[in-house]
Amino acid sequence: MSQHASQHSSGDLLADRRYVYAEACLAEGDAVGAAEMAEQAIERAPRYAPAWLLLGRARESLHAATGAEEQLRAALDAFETARGLDPEDRIGAGLHRARLGGGDAALSSAYVRALFDGYAGRFERHLVEGLGYRGPALLRQALDAVPDTPARFAVVLDLGCGTGLMGAAIRDRAGHLGGVDLSPAMLRLARAKGCYDRLAEGDLVPFLAGEPGASADLCLAADVFIYFADLGPVLAGIGRVLRPGGLAAFTVQSPDEAAAGDPVDAARLGADGRFAHPDAHLETAARGAGLATALRIPAAIRRERGRDVPGRVIVLRKNTSCVNEH
Repeated sequence: MSQHASQHSSGDLLADRRYVYAEACLAEGDAVGAAEMAEQAIERAPRYAPAWLLLGRARESLHAATGAEEQLRAALDAFETARGLDPEDRIGAGLHRARLGGGDAALSSAYVRALFDGYAGRFERHLVEGLGYRGPALLRQALDAVPDTPARFAVVLDLGCGTGLMGAAIRDRAGHLGGVDLSPAMLRLARAKGCYDRLAEGDLVPFLAGEPGASADLCLAADVFIYFADLGPVLAGIGRVLRPGGLAAFTVQSPDEAAAGDPVDAARLGADGRFAHPDAHLETAARGAGLATALRIPAAIRRERGRDVPGRVIVLRKNTSCVNEH
């Protein structure tokens, strides 16, 4: 199988069947069976990255159950092999390896794009009905709670706009509404809502770098920053495009207590594959971007497994003394 072959098939029917059996074993809690089936799939299709990822997950489960260091090393090796076979990391092997302490924590653009392209059709129903998602409503309420917030913003940017839930919620307060997202499938659904004046496909940081300086009055990011380890670059981009006095409103996930020795300002990658950011990280990134905190309130940003996921709603204001580059 070539490196560029479909991630949905190894190109070998028997290998694909063993992969399916391995997935079923892991879903049923049989990590030993999953590892055996994944290894059999790899024997037939040694360059099939998803099988290596699945083997890593099985070995990770065995390590969690037994504490055996050889299982941890085997999991890290399997994730590294999957990462090498998938240079763009479309299947997220690097993320799994980072959770085990085997490298820098980061989500590749290719992984996020593939994730949401596949999720687009059921995104809104799952998010709103399944996860109790209230991001757009929380951000509107937060804007209303900030003193001297205008009733209407001339130019609004919806960063990571997805299917357009935030855009629909803010349309009546936006003169010109732009949106950007990595996923073409999500953008098609956002376009169908008819509430955006402009939509762009791309990463947030390069998109912001390409926008004129001091050209926006409000930047929004609803449940988006959970996919960024370091908020410094994206907040710097926001600070550059905001006019003096402009606002940035977004949600973040709250971290658990830091483990001994962890930097107090470091983002933490959770078992859910999302990043949680402590206040110290936000304050450092905001200060470097010329942004000051106007509001920070705790909020349940969604529900998972029947429990509220703790987070915060943040509103930052562009310092009026800052001069943006055009």
